[in-house]
Parts: sequence; structure tokens; C-alpha cells
Amino acid sequence: MSGEVLINLTPMETRVAVVENGVLQEAFIERSRRRGIVGNIYKGKVVRVLPGMQAAFVDIGLERAAFIHVNEVVSPNASVDEHVTITHLLQEGQPLVVQVTKDPIGSKGARLTTHLSVPSRYLVYMPDSPHTGVSQRIEDENERERLKTLIEAAHADMREGAPGGVIIRTAAEGVGQEELTADMHFLLRLWRKVEERQHSAVPPALLYDDLPLFIRTLRDVMRDEVERVRIDSRENYVKLKEFAKEFMPDVESCIEYYPGERPLFDLYSVEDEIQKALGRKVQLKSGGYLVIDQTEAMTTIDVNTGGYVGHRNLEETIFKTNLEAATAIARQLRLRNLGGIIIIDFIDMEDPEHQRQVLRVLEKALERDHAKNKLTGVTELGLVQVTRKRTRESLEQTLCEPCLTCQGRGTLKTPETVCYEIFREILREERAYSPETYMVLASQAVVDRLLDEESTAVADLESFIGKTIRFQVEAHYSQEQYDIVLM
Repeated sequence: MSGEVLINLTPMETRVAVVENGVLQEAFIERSRRRGIVGNIYKGKVVRVLPGMQAAFVDIGLERAAFIHVNEVVSPNASVDEHVTITHLLQEGQPLVVQVTKDPIGSKGARLTTHLSVPSRYLVYMPDSPHTGVSQRIEDENERERLKTLIEAAHADMREGAPGGVIIRTAAEGVGQEELTADMHFLLRLWRKVEERQHSAVPPALLYDDLPLFIRTLRDVMRDEVERVRIDSRENYVKLKEFAKEFMPDVESCIEYYPGERPLFDLYSVEDEIQKALGRKVQLKSGGYLVIDQTEAMTTIDVNTGGYVGHRNLEETIFKTNLEAATAIARQLRLRNLGGIIIIDFIDMEDPEHQRQVLRVLEKALERDHAKNKLTGVTELGLVQVTRKRTRESLEQTLCEPCLTCQGRGTLKTPETVCYEIFREILREERAYSPETYMVLASQAVVDRLLDEESTAVADLESFIGKTIRFQVEAHYSQEQYDIVLM
């Protein structure tokens, strides 16, 4: 598998596309006015303690106070005693050093933890934990033991000056002692700077700001199959090369400056794929399709055969559609950055072996996902449940906002429904105020219906209340909006 990372930079935003075999797999977008803050470390101040929720709100200098649960305050190595409550640990006005684990999403503030960590290319340093761990993606037991031995040796002579533990990242697979030791030195220098700021800072204050997106991508996304990194900004190309030369010399040769007149994302059809990723419907090559609905509670994905009729029998047609859908779903989860609970409604399969094969394909495709995910079997209702860690806004939440007309519902009341609401409202106003006449202000579609299909009903209502009802079109009103003026 061949992969490329494309980086498009403008003063307003940074966009990163991960392309595998010519197909867009992931897109990261960061606006200069609204940068992501996951990984940032702040010295905050507790503004409210909630005993009923065993949580607290912390002011870290954002528009909304951030949220921290009691489990994120207690040391992970200590057994949480049921008598240890949030009120024992935090008080209002108390300064608190915290790290952001989730960006603010929608109406929810950022999520915090006091279990701090700072990442580098191969390691994640945890100053408050003695634990040394290895990424679960490194499956070879011999390699896991080799890395543990190397990191213990690298950390041993420095442990006295900077106690703590490390997690060995997937990128460290096959790496030698020299690279790991250099990474460890870098992390310890970085942490000492954070500690110095911590002592002098007045909350709310930023202690550690994670790298900008285009450099962070190089650190977090680079894998062996990534053959090339192309960036269309000469100034930032130089910065990227300098970062790679110091911290990731093995990938420096992969970085290229793209000077072409044609936009970089157009060259790889990335713009088209991003537009498609904002739609509900995803076409499959066979003729089938997916319908993806994202809500606050969960995301649902429905699989349909569509125009695919197969060649043998119905069961074979369903099986092939579900296999293709499983691969496409894993890609859509990454591309759209869908998190939380995801319910997949595959087309019903009677053969248990077909079910197992579809689940295996889905599980295999999800292994390439950077985000932590968990997959369950097929439920009694024939549904597959997936949970995927949500750390930042989805692609839709980043690029779009709820429709002001339908308030995010995706549907509107019909003109007929609005007409009948107007009739009921006039009857209520008549009983309460009994004015001389009524003026109804509404959209063009509603007024047209009142004067045409509902004209008989309007005449009957006028006769019943003994008053005249007049109508006026308000061009800026939405279909559901109306006002009744008493005259």
C-alpha cells in the first residue's frame, strides 16, 4: 500500500489530507481563529464543584468552562475509594494543572484530565506515572520486550531528575537505542519547561501548546507506507524540513514542496471527496449505497443494495454488498471523523458464516484507524455496534452549522400544517382578546395556500368569529414562521 500526505496552507486555515492508493482516507482541518486544543496543558482555576455528578468545571481561559470528572483527578494507580468524592479533591477557586482530552464540541465544553502526558515521535512521557507501556498495535512479543528493555535503559539514568513513565508509540517499532534516547532527552527538556511555567503562571494560563497541525501530522500520521509528504507553502516547507531534520531524520527525504499552479487538493480530487463526505448518501461501486445520519446521541449507518442486482441469488447479492459496505464504512468513519456510538444496519444475512466474514472485513479495515475503536458482534436485531473515540469535532461539525430554517432537523412543516396552526392560534387570540380584525404575516407558500386550497376554511373561520382576516407575505419569513397581528 502506498500513501501520501498532502498539506494545504493558507493564512486562514491548514488542511491535511491522507491519501492511500490514490483514495482520500482522512482529512484534518484547523482554522487559525479556532485551533484545536487537544493535548494542550493549562493552569486553570476550579469555578464550580458538582457533588451530584462527581465532577467540576474549570476555567482554562476558553469561552466555556471545561469539565473534569473525579476519575480524571484521582491517580490512575490508586484504587478509587467510594468515599473519595470530588469535594475531597477539589474546592472552588483552587488552581489546577490540567490537560485537554477532548475539544469543545457543540454546546459541550472541553474535557480535561490531571493525568498529564507529552508526546514525541516515538514516546509519550507521563510525569505522574511510573508505568512503562508499549502500544497495542505492536503485536510481536519479542519486539515489545526489546523496546521495553531499551527504554528502561534510556530512562534509568534520567529517572532521578524527572520521575515518570513512558508509553512506546507504534512508530517506535524497529527503532534503535539512539533514537529512543534522543526522544527521551527531548521530552524531559520539554517537561522541565512546562514545570517552570507552572510555578510562575497565574490561572487561567497556557503552559504547553501542542504543535501546529502541519507539524503534528508529521509526528502522528507518518507510517512506513507513507512515501511522500507534499506541502504547498514554501515558508512552512522549510519549517517542516527543519523539524524533520531534528526529530525525524528518516522521513526528511519524503518531504516535497509543491509549487504547481493547480491547487494541490484539486490534483488529487480531495476537494470533491470532502464535498461528498458532507452528504448523507455514499455510493458503492457495485451500485449499492450507504445512508449516514449523524446526531448528538449517535451515528447510524444503513446499508442498501440500491441498483445492485447480483448474478447468482439474493443471499450472494446481499453478502457482496455488505462486504463492500464494511470497507467503505471504515473509510467513512476516518474521513468524516465520526466518534461516539455508531450503529451499522447491514442488510440481513441468514448465513452465520457470511456475518462472520463481514465482521472480519470491518474489523480489519478499522485496524488502520488512528482513533481507538471497539467493535461488537451482530445483535439480535441484526445491528453492529461500534464505539470510536471522539477527540475533536467531526468534519461536518467543523465545516457546517445547523440549518437556521429547520434548526438542524432536516425537515420542515408543510404549508398545510402551518395553515392549521394559524387557524388554532386565531381562535386562541379571539377568546383572549377579541380584536376587531386580524393580520396574518407569513411566507409566500403559506399565504398562497391560505388564499387558494384553504380559502373555504378561512371563510368558515371568519364567519365563526365574525371578524375579517387579512394576509400579508413576508419575503424573509421561513416556511414555518408566522405572526398574527391584532388590529
